[in-house]
Amino acid sequence: MHLVALTGGIASGKSTVAARLAEHGAVIVDADKLAREVVEPGTEALRQLSDTFGADLIRPDGSLDRPALGKRVFGQPAQLQKLNDITHPAVHRLGLERITAAGAADPEAIVVYDVPLLLEATRRPYDFEFVIVVSAEEETRVRRLIELRGMSEVDARSRIGSQATEAERLAVADTVIDSNGTLGETRAQVDALWETLKALPGTGARSAAASGTRPDRA
Repeated sequence: MHLVALTGGIASGKSTVAARLAEHGAVIVDADKLAREVVEPGTEALRQLSDTFGADLIRPDGSLDRPALGKRVFGQPAQLQKLNDITHPAVHRLGLERITAAGAADPEAIVVYDVPLLLEATRRPYDFEFVIVVSAEEETRVRRLIELRGMSEVDARSRIGSQATEAERLAVADTVIDSNGTLGETRAQVDALWETLKALPGTGARSAAASGTRPDRA
C-alpha cells in the first residue's frame, strides 16, 4: 500500500483533485468526512464540544450546529486550538482504521488521505510517502468562496487566515497542483501525477517515510 497526503487551503481546488484521483483508482480517505463522523450524535467528541463551547451548539435532533461552531472559532486561534485538540485525535483514530482497512483489502492500493489541515495538526497524522499540495492564489480562493459558497468577503478572508499559509504548505510538498487555471488544466496535471504515483517504489519508499525522509529528498 502507498499512503499519499493531499492537502490545500480552503477553496484551493483540492476536492477536484481528489475526485480525479478517485477516477484513476485511488482510495480516498476524506478527513473532512471523518471529522463529521466523529461528532455525530452520541459520540465522545460531540460531548466534549458541548462542554467546551456550549450546549446550545447541539441542535434539537442531537446533531452539531457546525456553522455556529465555526463562527465561534474561526479567526480566534485559542478557540480553534481547543476545537482541534478535541477533534484531531478522534479523526486520527478513525482515519487509521480506514487506511488500515484499505491496505488489507488491496496491498497494492494507492491510498490518498485528503486532509486540508495537514500542517495545523498537532502532529503529523501518518507516515506519508508523498505529499501533494493543491495551490491557488488567495484572490482566486476568496472569489470561489464568495461565488460558490455564498460567503462574504470578510468571512472568506477570515477562513483563509485561520489556516496555514500557502508558503508553509508549499514547503512540505513533493509535488504541487496549480489550480489557478481551467478545470481541464487542473485535471491534466492530476493525470500526469497519477503516472508518478503508480511508479512509487515499494519497500524503499515506505522505509524512508517511516524514518521521516522522503525518497526524493534522501
